Amino acid sequence: MKIVIMLRNLLFAMLFFIASINGLYAQDTARVLFVGNSFTYFYNVPQGVEAMAEQQGIPLQCRQSTVGGSTWEQHWQEKKGTQTRKRLNEEQWDMVILQNHSLSSIRDSASFMEYGIKFAKEVRAKGAEPIFMMTWAYASNPLMQDHIRRMYQLLAERTATRLIPVGTIFEQCRKVRPDLDLFFDDKHPSEVGSYLVALSCTQFLTEQSVIGLPRRITTTDRNSEKLYLFFLHAPDALYLQQLVDTVLKP
Repeated sequence: MKIVIMLRNLLFAMLFFIASINGLYAQDTARVLFVGNSFTYFYNVPQGVEAMAEQQGIPLQCRQSTVGGSTWEQHWQEKKGTQTRKRLNEEQWDMVILQNHSLSSIRDSASFMEYGIKFAKEVRAKGAEPIFMMTWAYASNPLMQDHIRRMYQLLAERTATRLIPVGTIFEQCRKVRPDLDLFFDDKHPSEVGSYLVALSCTQFLTEQSVIGLPRRITTTDRNSEKLYLFFLHAPDALYLQQLVDTVLKP
């Protein structure tokens, strides 16, 4: 009888240990580094992605290496005060999202390809997954999008790298809902545009639908006080969520 009890207790202990380990792995936090410029840091998109993923019950730790107006070439050569190479060398990342200058694919396609390929190889060498983030056309020239899309798609194919088609999502939004102002100026995203960027990155990274996320996205500051990142009207937030889900849903 004692042996049976001992075996039963041992079995319970093993099951508890396995459940604890599974719970531990389920709570692992993926570390994501956003590399780019003002297209990424406007309205704190990385923090918005982290907050949205938290709403989905998925822990992400999002950080950024961004300098206004910077290109991949400048990030690679550590110019303009960029620290991307340093952070790749000194910190451990699971995913690195790479966003180039908005005109790089148009003005200097050779550099766009060269440094996109270099970063994809470098990120993989550090044990992380590179992911490209397609930028969007300017408000004044929506015809830019076709060339931007072709270049990002070509780069993604050559490097076997996944691509977040944010530019395409912007394009579709402008066609269907021209009343929504996605732009702060001619090129930078407005609060609505940044919400759309964050939604796109969140669904892509978590592989979970963003439909039902709050129209007000919050985080906390260093004093644990609530900090608001996005305020949207409910119908607009729902439309953007549905748009992202339609484009990115497998």
